[in-house]
Amino acid sequence: MSATSPLRVRAAAIGLSAMALMTVAAVTAPSGRAAAPAGGAAVTTLKFVRNSADPQNSRLLVVRGNETQAVFRAGSGLGRGHAKGRDECASAKGWLPAGTYTVGARQTRYNGNLIKGYAIPLSNKTCRNGRTTRTELFIHSEMTRTGGQGSTESRRWDGVGDYKSAGCIKLAPEDIKKLFRNLGRGAAPKRLVVV
Repeated sequence: MSATSPLRVRAAAIGLSAMALMTVAAVTAPSGRAAAPAGGAAVTTLKFVRNSADPQNSRLLVVRGNETQAVFRAGSGLGRGHAKGRDECASAKGWLPAGTYTVGARQTRYNGNLIKGYAIPLSNKTCRNGRTTRTELFIHSEMTRTGGQGSTESRRWDGVGDYKSAGCIKLAPEDIKKLFRNLGRGAAPKRLVVV
């Protein structure tokens, strides 16, 4: 019995990828939009597009089916002015690692040590070095537990400087409230894609 060559394994993987693409194409509606799942509701996905030139001016998108429903300014990490601000493996400094995340249930009265109010938990993610796992990740803002503006910095939104984060996706308070209203109009997102 001969060992399987790396070239054969790669060819098999490419073949499986091509089959997966054909399967996706087969369930695509004639209009070019993905067909709705069996229940009739379009799948909702969140997409975070990192801006390497200015990480605090990135974008969070709500996508239903193949159609973008909403776009919000968002930030992640400590920014281009910080040595580790765009390093996805730098815990509590760098931006959110690229890849796919599981999205938890939306909460309007989250009461964590650092994060309060409107928050969406995200799954942990191992960054590209294969060793560092980023944890305690959220989509959130700066506000009080009840969604208002507090008197301390971590509870009060002061402007564009507040898009900086320890790696979470951060939105302005009015935008995270709009995001929650938008998400309430369709199927809850199950995944976030970071590019």
